[in-house]
Amino acid sequence: MKRFFQKMRGSRRTHVRKPLAEIFWSWLGGFLGIFAVWQINRYLGIQENANLFLVGSFGASAVLIYGAPMSDFSQPRNLVGGHVISALAGVLVHLMLPDQIALAGALSVSIAIAAMLLTHTTHPPGGATALIAVTGGDSIFNLGFKYILTPVLTGVLIMLFIALIVNNLSANTDRHYPKFWF
Repeated sequence: MKRFFQKMRGSRRTHVRKPLAEIFWSWLGGFLGIFAVWQINRYLGIQENANLFLVGSFGASAVLIYGAPMSDFSQPRNLVGGHVISALAGVLVHLMLPDQIALAGALSVSIAIAAMLLTHTTHPPGGATALIAVTGGDSIFNLGFKYILTPVLTGVLIMLFIALIVNNLSANTDRHYPKFWF
């Protein structure tokens, strides 16, 4: 039992603060990425209520791809694959269990986790994408499988495009994106 609790102490010190230039590029990417997704989804006619999903899972994706672009979780395969696989899991679970929100929520997230791990596409915000598919209300439910294409796939592709530009504008040669594609 003692060993179990010792594992919770942590073994490393916290990281030093990022340089201001890196914080700026992360801020710029986050702003442009979310703003572009919001505006393009509005232009495509996605209902305002459907945009609630952007605040959750895409906000978390923005932190990863703009704030930690070298993380494995931030790479294009993980960003796109993780969200699409998770959206599919969520839509399928909602179709099977439309009236069992608690069970559907737990099942959609756990299936998304397993599917992302099996396909090497783990992107933590994908869990929220799956959960939103089963808890998002009629504006999400009415999209059915279209939820996977828009807003999910269109949104991640827009964010990926912004990440490719912003993360490579920095003069810091250590800040580049992507680290790998596939």
